[in-house]
Amino acid sequence: MTVSTQQRLEMLRTMLLARRFEETLTELCQQPDKIHGMMILATGQEAVGSGVCAALSPADVIVTNHRSHHHLLARGADPKALMAEIFGRRTGCNKGKSGTLHLAVPEVNALCTTTVVGGGFPIATGLGFAQQYRGETAVTACFFGDGATSEGSFHEALNLAGLWRLPVVFVCENNRYAAAQGYDEHTPIESLATRADAYGMPGEQVDGNDAPAVFEVTRRARERALAGEGPTLIECMTYRWRGHGEGDKQLYQPAEEIAAWRERCPIERLSGVLRAHGELSDAELDDLRASTAAVVAEAVRFAEESPWPEPHEALEDVWVA
Repeated sequence: MTVSTQQRLEMLRTMLLARRFEETLTELCQQPDKIHGMMILATGQEAVGSGVCAALSPADVIVTNHRSHHHLLARGADPKALMAEIFGRRTGCNKGKSGTLHLAVPEVNALCTTTVVGGGFPIATGLGFAQQYRGETAVTACFFGDGATSEGSFHEALNLAGLWRLPVVFVCENNRYAAAQGYDEHTPIESLATRADAYGMPGEQVDGNDAPAVFEVTRRARERALAGEGPTLIECMTYRWRGHGEGDKQLYQPAEEIAAWRERCPIERLSGVLRAHGELSDAELDDLRASTAAVVAEAVRFAEESPWPEPHEALEDVWVA
């Protein structure tokens, strides 16, 4: 199956939106009294969220991690509701109760963001079991980083998913760092995709800065899952341009390494291909950049003008068994 021009343009749009959204968060974090708490970004990794989510249907579910903004925006989450939530406002997608690190957007089937490293694996496997049990025509995509594959929950969840042939697509964003530890410091094998062999599922490694390539590998994994053939482990090779959090000075990342990966920018790559094929003009690219920047600016305005939650609202949505 060939990725259509329209699909590639939509992936470019969601990457541009995610990039501007997170660049704005970087700017806001440097201003006093704008955003409080830790800010963890995925700048440079946008092709993974855009490619995976473009291959999913509205009925499919995603489970994500602490670098979730690009996944959620590619999935179709409202930028205004996301920004308001990050600001801690009542109009946020979780009423100001989750902040940036625990976002959930159930209206687009983004059911969980977990900051526990490896915490998404058992949740995604449980969701896949529910989809299989109910006979749904849907899959669950689970995003995680390379460091999470060394957690015990990775083994337990993938073993069970493989055993029961659950419709789960496990998506590893291998950005070469687990917090401040380089890949070679925490993992003894060259490719994480080879770990799939232990769980009776295929493992595929893909260029995580090539959104159409990510789309294609996800599409195949989804079709396989819907055919009852079970899960797939996808390893997307990418890189995070910024530190583990915005307070991280990146002293452990060589400057030349960051510069080399910036040259492999997923946005410049896809826009370059589209322009080379005559599918996107320079003026149209400028319009796309301007329109996504306007969306983000409106999201910030909305968030800043939104009210804070009232104290009594802290007790709402709390369930006791």
